[in-house]
This record gives sequence, structure tokens and C-alpha cells, in this order.
Amino acid sequence: MTTNEIKALISLLDDPEIAPQIQGEIQNLGEAIIPFLEESWEETLDPQQQRRLEDLIHNLQFEGLQHRLRVWRDSGGQDLLEGMWLLNSYQYPDADLQALNRAIEQLRFEAWTLLRPEMHPADQVQVLNHVIFRNHKFAANTQHFHSPANSMLHRVLETKRGNPLSLCVIYLLVAQRLDLPIFGVNLPNLFVLTYQLYKDEEEKPVTPFYINCYNRGVILSKADIEHYVGQLGITSQDTFYEPCTHLDIVRRAMRNLQVGFEKLQEPAKAEEVAQLLAILLEKDEPGEGEE
Repeated sequence: MTTNEIKALISLLDDPEIAPQIQGEIQNLGEAIIPFLEESWEETLDPQQQRRLEDLIHNLQFEGLQHRLRVWRDSGGQDLLEGMWLLNSYQYPDADLQALNRAIEQLRFEAWTLLRPEMHPADQVQVLNHVIFRNHKFAANTQHFHSPANSMLHRVLETKRGNPLSLCVIYLLVAQRLDLPIFGVNLPNLFVLTYQLYKDEEEKPVTPFYINCYNRGVILSKADIEHYVGQLGITSQDTFYEPCTHLDIVRRAMRNLQVGFEKLQEPAKAEEVAQLLAILLEKDEPGEGEE
């Protein structure tokens, strides 16, 4: 369609008798029509028309996000930054993936200047702790623990406040770029990281330890994790100690976001996030616990 044809089509939304049909035609045009809808929104003074346009824009953005999420899932969900950016774009459609990449790269470069090949793994972790928690002052968002903003990576990078998962994601993204053997671990009600170094000849972990980013990167032993699980009064599982996938991490982030919207009494948004989560779930599976 030409620009004039698109604008003429959008103008027909003013007619209540044919508006539903026109909305369907606009939906079929996809996200490419969003700039024209935004322009029409700026030009109209009719609140009802603005509301119709806002709904159309949101629906188009949501459909586009669902498609991109399926593509990411089908590719194996290997790129954690992209997966978190996709989640970020639910609330902030204009979020810039390259801006997120630059922010992580800055943290990586600062840590790289301090790391030495001969460092003990625990000392390597202390370098990351120094850069992330001391220099850049990332910290737990204890005042607004369930805020949806805690799951929005660009907001966490801006405010330096996040929940256990989002703080771990930033830490993990930096560690991966430094080729450190650090991975995510799905604990009930808490997300942590693990440093698991492998011997080439045996392919077995050498004294793995754990990192609690919600407590400024404090190092924990396996016994500490066992004690934590014991305090919860639940049966221990191997998954509480082993690395999880990037797909697992984004799934958990979505569960956190869904809970956040539920606590804000925004059921429509919570339901949409549930739809996004369903895309990443091949079958129904129990939640690992939020945050």
C-alpha cells in the first residue's frame, strides 16, 4: 500500500460501523504500519480515537514480540542478552538492544583491565564484585522487590537496582564475555550463579562454588546451598546445584514479571506475559519460584 492509502485506511477508524473491519485490515499489515498510527495519534484530539490507536499499536507490537520470541526459542535460546531484551521490549518496545550491549561491554572492559590469568577463581569473582557492586553500585531493590522494573534489563542498568535474577543476569553476561565458567542456578525463591571449573582430562567440576548477586556477590559453598534448601523445608534436587540454560533464565524472568503485574493488580498485562511464557514452555512445568 502507498502512504496515502495507509493514511486513508487509518482515517476510516473514525467510522464506528466499519471500525472493527478496518482494525482487522490494519492488524494484517503488521508492525510496519505503527509509525503511521503514531502519526495519526499525534494529529487527532479525539480521546476515543487515540485509545483505538493505542490499542492497535500495542496489539501490533505484542504480535511482533511473540514472533521474535518464537524465533529466539527455535534458535536454541542461546543469546541471553537478546532473550532479556525481548522481555524488556514488552514494557518498553523502543528499548535498544545495542544500548544494552554497550552497557554490558563497558562493565566487561573495566573487569578485564583488572583480571590476571593466574588469579584464583575466587579472586576473579572478587574483581567482578568490585566493578559491579562497588564501582557501579549495583544493589538489591529491597524497597520495591516485586516491581516489574526489576525484570526490565535497561531499567536495572539505569537505576542500578534489581532483583536476584536481573542482577545475576548482568553479572553473568559480563562473566561470559570474559570467558569465565560462571552459570546460572535455579534455586527456589532465589537465583544465584555458580563457578564451575572443569579439568580437561576428567570433565568433572573442581570444587564449584556459588555467587549470591543479591548480596553483593558473596561466595557460598555447596553446604551453604544445602542449608538454604533445608531451611525451606523442601526436598533437595540436583537442579538446585547445577547450571541452568539461558532459556530457563528468561522463563524465570517472565514468571517474575507476571508476578509483578499481578501484585500491581494489572491482570491484563499479567495475562499477556503468561502468553509470552507459554511460547517458551514446550509443556506445562512447575515454576521454580520467583526472583
